[in-house]
Amino acid sequence: MAKAKYELLPNQEQQGSETKHETKSSTTATATAKDVGAPPSAVPIGWTADGVPVCGDPMMQRSQWQSGIFSCLGKNDEFYSSDLEVCLLGSMAPCVLHGSNVERLGSAPGTFANHCLPYTGLYLLGNCFFGWNCLAPWFSYPNRTSIRHKFNLEGSCEAVTRCCGGSLLMDEDQREQCESACDFVTHVFCHACALCQEAREVRRRLPHPALATSQPVLVMFPPGGQTMAKQ
Repeated sequence: MAKAKYELLPNQEQQGSETKHETKSSTTATATAKDVGAPPSAVPIGWTADGVPVCGDPMMQRSQWQSGIFSCLGKNDEFYSSDLEVCLLGSMAPCVLHGSNVERLGSAPGTFANHCLPYTGLYLLGNCFFGWNCLAPWFSYPNRTSIRHKFNLEGSCEAVTRCCGGSLLMDEDQREQCESACDFVTHVFCHACALCQEAREVRRRLPHPALATSQPVLVMFPPGGQTMAKQ
């Protein structure tokens, strides 16, 4: 039997192409509607202590301290003279250095005396009854935690993990507890060095409160003496 051949008339061909175009358009519109209706993919966002959002993994966005804990003489930059002052204060008058660190963090007026005097009492008690400064670190180590939070700095656990090439397998609360414990241990065994490192950090990042709140002074000079030109 001979096979029957069918040919489409021009009108039928046009209708068929229009049907395919409509089907393709409806499929595209459906896909677009799904894309619009679907919620966007979640982006991990962290937050600093000042309320600044940090996109991505917060641990990957943390910055390092600008000087090491054993950089006693500081760095050879525009703050070198200030670093020498910090070294002397940390060695001879740690109570003054601790009060200055807390004051620079932008606390209320009178913060220097409220932290310097209790530190001095604990310093004297520790040296008198135990022979070394073992009580003042209990009072001063929270300031190191505050500095880490304010500037989003990495802690000791993160620094050790980064040097070893690993990662911290813990949530944010557990990590913060570990870092707080490391802050305490740092102040107990390397107290003077920890105070100096904190002082170098806040002096590079924050001006002194007295300079930050000072009002500009308008100085007016009288005009110079005028002379009549001779004709």
